[in-house]
Amino acid sequence: SRKKSAMSLHPDTEPIDQGFLQVSDVHRIWYAVHGQAAEDAPAVVFLHGGPAAGCDPERSHRFFDPNHFKIVTFDQRGAGRSEPNASLEDNDTWHLVADIEKLREHLNVGQWHIVFGGSWGSTLSLAYAQSHPDRVKSLVLRGIFLFLNDDMSWLFEKGGASEIYPDTFERYESLIPEEERGSLIDAYLKRLTSEDEEERLEAARRFVEWELRISKVHLSEETIQSVMKDARKFAPFARAECYFFHKKGFLEFEDQLLQNCSKIKDIPTHIVHGRQDIVCRPRCAWMLHKCMPHSTIEFISGAGHSDSEPGTEKALVAAVEKFKVL
Repeated sequence: SRKKSAMSLHPDTEPIDQGFLQVSDVHRIWYAVHGQAAEDAPAVVFLHGGPAAGCDPERSHRFFDPNHFKIVTFDQRGAGRSEPNASLEDNDTWHLVADIEKLREHLNVGQWHIVFGGSWGSTLSLAYAQSHPDRVKSLVLRGIFLFLNDDMSWLFEKGGASEIYPDTFERYESLIPEEERGSLIDAYLKRLTSEDEEERLEAARRFVEWELRISKVHLSEETIQSVMKDARKFAPFARAECYFFHKKGFLEFEDQLLQNCSKIKDIPTHIVHGRQDIVCRPRCAWMLHKCMPHSTIEFISGAGHSDSEPGTEKALVAAVEKFKVL
């Protein structure tokens, strides 16, 4: 039925445009456009998580109706197909914000009808919207993360998520000698940027496995092993994420994204957050909602962090449908 199809991912489509955009002397980013080619078609941009997780070329564009939207996906600096892969040079929140503007101009998009982002993508969506509020007509955000000190500690240091997944945390923590456990993020960054390849890859395995195992309420061992089989593929993501956490998201002050909500208070915003999200605590979504009185919020019972949780996926597709007409 039409109602059912509106609640699940849209069919896969081939890109109508794709390629590289040179955004600096060092970086060029890979982008793809799906859906409508018409200049007046409402444009949406998908901001992936990580940092540096990259888009899923078979899935990221499918939250949006290709018969209605011009759908833009891209791999952020150092991520996915963007070059140079895994580079941390000039790779920070504000360079990524500038890249979204360069891509918008390159594609002749006057205003994004929807900026859509989850996890780190929600952070970047807020940073972009607060920097360029006139370029954003609406926001659809999932798995909110604000780079508050407590939330960074919750995720990667002892005494937070470790209380819920003590067995998994022990494996993550055990790589680091006791004398370096005062900051596991700093200790991991040291190893993820080591000149010793095996040290880098083992650190990437432990780092990614920790976050992966706590990302969904139900995750099969088969899925975990499939993701974990090639550390060279996910090592760039581990290094970039650890680097951004070490730099506290490159924010000027801790609650910058909450304080600056006054700049985007009139932008229609829908927030979707898994009630059982261990990676990004639901309190972040609630804090953001309270700072944006016109926003709407949906907690998904039985869902963790991943956007592939069935309830979360359906809620995101429905939110995009709702924002077709603004």
